[in-house]
Amino acid sequence: MVRDNWNFTANPFEATLTPASFYCGQPQEEVLARLEWICQERQRFAIVVGAEGVGKSHLSTTALRRMSGLGAETVLLSLRGIPEGEWLPLLLERFPLDYASRCESITNWQKLENRLRENRLMERPTVILVDDLDHAPADAVAGIERLVNSAEPRFSWTTVVGTATASSVENIPHSLRNQSAMRVHLDPWNKDDVYAFLSTAITRVGGDPAIIPSATADTVARFAGGLPRLVSRLTHLSLAAAAGEGIPHVDSSTVERVWRELDPVNASLDSITRTDGGHSGRLEPSGGRVRAVRKLFE
Repeated sequence: MVRDNWNFTANPFEATLTPASFYCGQPQEEVLARLEWICQERQRFAIVVGAEGVGKSHLSTTALRRMSGLGAETVLLSLRGIPEGEWLPLLLERFPLDYASRCESITNWQKLENRLRENRLMERPTVILVDDLDHAPADAVAGIERLVNSAEPRFSWTTVVGTATASSVENIPHSLRNQSAMRVHLDPWNKDDVYAFLSTAITRVGGDPAIIPSATADTVARFAGGLPRLVSRLTHLSLAAAAGEGIPHVDSSTVERVWRELDPVNASLDSITRTDGGHSGRLEPSGGRVRAVRKLFE
């Protein structure tokens, strides 16, 4: 319904982590610049920390391409939900090993060491991006700690970058967190970033960005707290609601009504603008009350 009503060629707010749907706002650009520095300076370990829904996983896919563009062999592995004993085989699958190397009668750890040594001899950095490091199984944490702590030359050109949610970064052992050359914070978008993202996303699929005016984008930013995941979800449902009512653009009252359906527990704007990990965001709630409105799908 959304695509047909607004004449989109595709869903502008799809939930997949595709390069086309990534918007590099000011917070993302700052984090990527710091990760590039870490790679260029051959630092061994860094952690990217942010609230749930702030876009750490999507940023990791972009960092994968950025680091590769700097000449590094870069791989990405999400550690959330991986059972004990499976992280190393999954990591090796992401390296472009030849058939002989994959079938060699040695342990998986020796295969990894051989690849890192080969890259070192070729003066090619290796960057291992591990998403959801705060939810990693114990053997993965131990392996990563060995990679970043070892003084052996084979590991000297290897950089590990982990991502973690601000509220659970303490799940990472203190001994590993202390090895971090830098803890990089990924902040939510401000109102300008949200408006630019919405306009860019709609234009990308052939739509008219005027269907979401600046005032409406400000309302989306305020309710979603600048979190990209919530911004996309709230805007997509608001477009569906506006299409169902036959109105020519999405207004602030439609966004308010949709938000009440998404998060009916939060009765005030003060609670809406809070994010996890104690981060208050950069968006200030408006002084007005949100009026009671009918349910979206009545």
